[in-house]
Amino acid sequence: MSDFVPGRTQSRHMGEQMESHKLSFARITILREDIAEVVVNEGVEMDMTMVNEYHAFLLSHLKAPFSLLINKIYSSSYTFLAQRNLAELKEIHSMAVVSYTSTSKQSTMALADGIVRDIPWNLKIFNDKDSALHWIESQQNRLQFN
Repeated sequence: MSDFVPGRTQSRHMGEQMESHKLSFARITILREDIAEVVVNEGVEMDMTMVNEYHAFLLSHLKAPFSLLINKIYSSSYTFLAQRNLAELKEIHSMAVVSYTSTSKQSTMALADGIVRDIPWNLKIFNDKDSALHWIESQQNRLQFN
């Protein structure tokens, strides 16, 4: 008997079961109960409706405090209000961003450093997914010893 849920796919990776969820603007894959990979769809301009959907998903599917691997495979943008409110959740411990181009890296740095946030981001940018995943796992694993 299958546990099929529309909008969700399941795959095996390194011996563990992962769930991939399709939101209106992105795909989010649960890597661990406290880590998710986020891939925003090509050409999306995130607005507050999407930010609210994103935050609601994270809060309902991950064990806090949690960390995010943002995989910038595609280009996307944000409305001003979305930029101000994106990832403003106290439950987010850290974010690893995988940027494949210099433009993507610059836009991520502007988003992270260019806005005064109520909740400071613990964010690091990487050129490859494996390094980002290793860092994000180490960030989460440190929480268990504090």
